[in-house]
Amino acid sequence: MIEINIRETDEFIKLGQAMKKAGLVSSGVDAKMVILDGLVRVNGEVEYQRGKKLHDGDEFSYNGETVKVVK
Repeated sequence: MIEINIRETDEFIKLGQAMKKAGLVSSGVDAKMVILDGLVRVNGEVEYQRGKKLHDGDEFSYNGETVKVVK
């Protein structure tokens, strides 16, 4: 499992940004495409919004990788 950190000053990170930060996609456009194709799950549910807010403890998965968001 990969862990990514939210900046201390932020309460959340958006899904597209989190995917880039975790190294799962190379750009926001790539993130948008795989999210719209229904290939990303957030906390076990398919997510279609690139701007979905992820908070401390949330997990998302894509392409066999699981990422946990931590503060």
